[in-house]
Amino acid sequence: MKYSKLFGKTSKTVLHDADSVNARLLTQAGFVDQLMAGVYTYLPLGLRTLDKIKQIVREEMNAIGGQEILMPALLPKDLWETTGRWSDPGPEVMFQFKGRGEREYGLGWTHEEIVTPLAKRFVSSYRDLPFAVYQIQDKFRNEPRAKSGLLRGREFSMKDLYSFHANLEDLDRFYEQAAQAYQRIFQRCGLAALYVEASGGAFSKYSHEFQVLTESGEDIIFHCEKCGYAQNREISEFADGDTCPKCGGTMHEGKAIEVGNIFRLKDRFSTAFGLTYTGADGQEHDVLMGCYGIGPSRVLGSAVEVHHDERGICWPKEITPYSAQVIAVTGKDSGANAKVLETCEQLVQDLTITGLEPLYDDREGVRAGEKFADADLIGLPVRIVISEKTLAQNSGEWKLRTDEKLELVAVSDIVGNLQRFFRK
Repeated sequence: MKYSKLFGKTSKTVLHDADSVNARLLTQAGFVDQLMAGVYTYLPLGLRTLDKIKQIVREEMNAIGGQEILMPALLPKDLWETTGRWSDPGPEVMFQFKGRGEREYGLGWTHEEIVTPLAKRFVSSYRDLPFAVYQIQDKFRNEPRAKSGLLRGREFSMKDLYSFHANLEDLDRFYEQAAQAYQRIFQRCGLAALYVEASGGAFSKYSHEFQVLTESGEDIIFHCEKCGYAQNREISEFADGDTCPKCGGTMHEGKAIEVGNIFRLKDRFSTAFGLTYTGADGQEHDVLMGCYGIGPSRVLGSAVEVHHDERGICWPKEITPYSAQVIAVTGKDSGANAKVLETCEQLVQDLTITGLEPLYDDREGVRAGEKFADADLIGLPVRIVISEKTLAQNSGEWKLRTDEKLELVAVSDIVGNLQRFFRK
């Protein structure tokens, strides 16, 4: 992709209501555009990153047997009345409105009320269990105060997986598989997420959240740095400095961002909708359920909160929108400039052929310093500069986004070097 053709450019202007690092950097770097509070348009750079996060999520959900579906976002009132959630939490959380014929609808903020009667169409016997279905879909939440960029929006991307089981033992087995898959997802996205005990609400004693420690976090958790045991403050009796009950280490208080959560729903929704199965004993039993959520858009925002410096974003390798930024630096010598541009064009072509994805800053009449500043703001893992000076040594200047070291690499070696960098 040539930067001169890229839709959405960097900006020095900071949004007046950019109340978080991710809101400021993602808008300034040309990843998103704010339509209104809590609602964003994903520009090409932002959409590429979001899609890479979604693909990681898909791979890990498929690996534990999840099957992808897509449910509607426009939902009828009656299903929510069945569970009592049309009025509680009701419009405090759900956008609700009337359509033609005065029929009432809501926009989906979660989908237990939809997936449970859907499962009822296909489950009759214990032989139909277990199974798990998931979707990746935009959801809507009537936030009283949308804030923190992509971390707390009114429209946001969500992966919600629902599992269906004949007994609690099988639900527990899958719950642990899902928890491990979540850890792999966050690791691949460059996030060190803690597995945190939280309130189980009406479903069970505990649910579990996946929390990323950062000073910009809205949640307070207590965590042991020695063994990783953690609890959300909302259920915890710990104080900073207490002894960890698991390993004897020290519990520390910290701010964190919730990037995922999992619940044992048990029979909360199956009972409401009459979702049962006939067991091997010939008797009718309630199907037990689990729910597992990850917000890809929240993961994107969290990655920026964790991976940035004073100059801009520092993307983890697996979710970077492009692999490297190739920058052409030209001068006053038209002959030398032609050689620089020719070398850049060939390098971009060679990188693309091998599956690497370069962003080529081909802008004319733009100072090198401005190009470097834009590269730092966008935050691709590798910057490659081709200039008359570097070509005098048949090389390009190689620099990692998170390292100040500059290195000359032979032009013929750049493709191989970048391949090895992404295989590490």
